[in-house]
Amino acid sequence: MELEKIRNFSDNELITEEKKAAEQLFRLRFQMKLGQSEGVKKLRGLKKDIARIKTVARERQLGLYGEKPQAEPTAPKAAATKSKKTSLKTKEAR
Repeated sequence: MELEKIRNFSDNELITEEKKAAEQLFRLRFQMKLGQSEGVKKLRGLKKDIARIKTVARERQLGLYGEKPQAEPTAPKAAATKSKKTSLKTKEAR
């Protein structure tokens, strides 16, 4: 299943697709244990589909997709704080 197709699903459709894929995965594993099927490629594909579906659901939950996360620059603040401390120590030493 393609990622763009998964992104176009509604939340309810994501849940149903995840359940369907999990059920298919269970059945395929069961068949493989019984020796009835040799669908290793199908097994990998189902695992990846489930992972994609869960990823899209989590992105929606966090509100990450479509928005650029704005990270605050933490390194300059730490450097500025450190330089203030060192300048205070040098003033005290004088």
